Amino acid sequence: MTLMSYAMRREIIMNSEGWQADEAAVAAKKILCPLEKDKTKRPSQSKDVAVKRAINPKIKQLTPTFDTLAYQDLLAMVYATEEVNIKSKLLQNVSLGFLIYDTCSTEVTAIENSLALLSAQQTLSPNYVCQSESKISGTTGEFLSYVSQPIAELLGIFRFPQISHGSGAPLLSDKIRYPSFVRTIPNTYFQPYGLAQIIVHFSWTWIGILYADNEYIIQQSQQLKQELAMFGICVAFFEMLPASVPRTKVLVIADMIQKSTAKVIVLYVYEAQLSAVLEELVSRNITDRVWIGARSWMSRSFTSKQVIWKLLTGAVGFAMFSGRIPGFKEFLYNVHLNRYPDDIFIKIFWSNAFGCKWPSNKTNLNLAEQQTTDNSQMCTGNEKLTTLNPAVYPVDEFRYSYNMYNAMYSLVYALKNLRDCKTGEGSFVNGSCADSKDFRTWQFLHYVKNVHFKNSAGDEIFFDANGDIPVLWDVSNCVLNPKGYLQYIRVGYYTPYASPGKQLILNDSAIMWAKGMGKIPRSVCSESCSLGFRKATRQGEPVCCYDCVPCSEGEITNRTADSIDCLKCQDDHWTNAERDACVKKLVEFISYEEPLGSTLAVIAIILSTFPASVLWIFIKFRDTPIVKANNRGLSYILLIVLMLCFLCSLLFISPSNSISCLLRQVAFGILFSICVSSILAKTITVVIAFNATKPGNNLRRWVGTKTPVIIVLFSSAVQVCICAGWLATSPPFPENNMKYYKEKIVIECNEGSIGMFYCMLGYLGFLASVSFIVAFMARTLPDRFNEAKFITFSMLVFVSVWLSFIPAYLSTKGIYVVAVEIFAILSSTAGLLSCIFIPKCYIILLKPELNTKEGFRGKTT
Repeated sequence: MTLMSYAMRREIIMNSEGWQADEAAVAAKKILCPLEKDKTKRPSQSKDVAVKRAINPKIKQLTPTFDTLAYQDLLAMVYATEEVNIKSKLLQNVSLGFLIYDTCSTEVTAIENSLALLSAQQTLSPNYVCQSESKISGTTGEFLSYVSQPIAELLGIFRFPQISHGSGAPLLSDKIRYPSFVRTIPNTYFQPYGLAQIIVHFSWTWIGILYADNEYIIQQSQQLKQELAMFGICVAFFEMLPASVPRTKVLVIADMIQKSTAKVIVLYVYEAQLSAVLEELVSRNITDRVWIGARSWMSRSFTSKQVIWKLLTGAVGFAMFSGRIPGFKEFLYNVHLNRYPDDIFIKIFWSNAFGCKWPSNKTNLNLAEQQTTDNSQMCTGNEKLTTLNPAVYPVDEFRYSYNMYNAMYSLVYALKNLRDCKTGEGSFVNGSCADSKDFRTWQFLHYVKNVHFKNSAGDEIFFDANGDIPVLWDVSNCVLNPKGYLQYIRVGYYTPYASPGKQLILNDSAIMWAKGMGKIPRSVCSESCSLGFRKATRQGEPVCCYDCVPCSEGEITNRTADSIDCLKCQDDHWTNAERDACVKKLVEFISYEEPLGSTLAVIAIILSTFPASVLWIFIKFRDTPIVKANNRGLSYILLIVLMLCFLCSLLFISPSNSISCLLRQVAFGILFSICVSSILAKTITVVIAFNATKPGNNLRRWVGTKTPVIIVLFSSAVQVCICAGWLATSPPFPENNMKYYKEKIVIECNEGSIGMFYCMLGYLGFLASVSFIVAFMARTLPDRFNEAKFITFSMLVFVSVWLSFIPAYLSTKGIYVVAVEIFAILSSTAGLLSCIFIPKCYIILLKPELNTKEGFRGKTT
């Protein structure tokens, strides 16, 4: 926890923020109030720097571990202080100094040192300050959020300004609980949303999450998990790492990662917790995972763990915005014991950076006396910082150091605004200003919250009502530099306040994935279902684990892969073979272009020539006995109707339309009724003619042309009435039938009223049955030219055809229904023509001697 003091002279008392020092540093500790009173121990000139340490007296021994990046944060504070005191003219006649208190990364120590800060004496008395000549204005720190919370809660009671450069917990934005806390690091509330957007951007749907046993991190990781679920992304494992990870836990987590099919793992942990796990993965040569890092370690972790560099190559995640600090790189290279001889950390840093050790018997800071003959093991002080590997001493990228730099300048500008305050301008209480030489911390807090300035890099720094700066994260890619060290490369930005679609900006081509991953790696539980398939979730498994099931008939997936449901095609469309597109259904009907239709048409036309030929023969031989004996007029009518019956089948061979649908069944019914009526009339005429020759028979008066005409007209009129009623009530109409075939549309005629259709057929059957019965009874009449036996056989053929037509008509579908009816028309018509007229044509053409009066009477030789 860094404390900035406002005094007329400059003094720097340095200690670590979570750092640890050696015994020499412990021996050099001083308590604030005694130090203030012992003026003889202070430097005589303002340019000198005294380096001391104020620590918790209860700490007896400290482990000499060192964090170079945290040391750079301290140096950023030193640099900012020197820059203001030496170069800047922001505070005229005022020099700045600071104190450093060690929190040891624990809440208890943080509270103790906060109380020491407030009382400025060894005996903790927060309401009493023994410091007489310099006034503590504010504090910068702490770095860790869970340590900052109790500090902010305590300092908030006294409205003591606190500016953190590393605590991003959303809870700290609560100004009721933490009224004096502000920060130069973005609030991490939006970090889970940003991480989710990165995962969505790369189309990863199967990930693992490792998170630390920390209230703030648990909340963030749960928030991330919920956000991922909203995007349909599943979590393969959600594992917590305790603060101290035992070896058994390391093995369990390593086994889990090794066995999991999730290739992407989000890390919400600290370096100390994860190092052992990563080292175990390296030993197992598991290097095909993509690590997605939260801000906690993507900004400043794993820089010295060379054994896991190979594993972390290709990691992507959020890092603190890397700002510029002009002149800071040169300052870092010029840090030396000669320049800061009282810096208790510089020797520790030097030993860690160069891998050497200082002679134990030399505590004097005179470098000339510390030379040893073993230069490879002992530190000389002549080592050059410019030769250090950037992984050990990074000087090209400043993240938290940049935030520390801005935190220091926020206090400076707040102090400047307080000193420059004029009554009515920038004042806060009744239009008055605070006394710049004797102000209260709550008065100074007002200026800290309202500070707004541009730093030396030209970046605007200000705080919102919650004490937060605008959220802007770097998206960093962890790569292995050609020089052999791990480096974070900026590949994009994330700002949640931008318009949708512009919050996350990524340069995919700039990202270097792990070795062997030439393109964006995939992390899915199940491979994407291609077009034509849908996802079927596996029972008992997350929704991201599924099987790909083909779409049902008539359904497709054509928009995106991984469809949950298939889309049903329109009624007049059907699926293609791949089931990824709906295609227009084939239209089917009997036409002259297709083989079936053209064949039936040719047969109908050819067969129609036969009754025409017979009619020509009958007309030519109209005066012969056989033509006269078989009712010449009825024969003409029958032949003409038979020819039309053949031709009426052509009405069925064409695309169905309203006219053809109305005509074809009606024409068929009426023509066949005339045909059967004519045959019935011929049969009755034969019976009447034979019985009329008997003496005293009353049938003589029915002999003549009137009787056949009446029979034909009456019988046909009944059929005409049936057809007229059919057309009047429920006429046939064209229809696109999609019931028969799923992939085809059959254009057919809907009969309208199927009952009327069967009434029409039934009446034809009735006429045929009557004709058959009459002809059957008259077949034995003693007449050489008696055609009753031929009519009997023809009716037998006719009735047989139409009786077999009904089940065939009902069992077929599509164009074959029409084909069956055409076949029935042609076959029944041909049967009538053949059975009735072929015997007569045989006699007329081949047995002319029988076609004479003598032959008619049976007197031929």
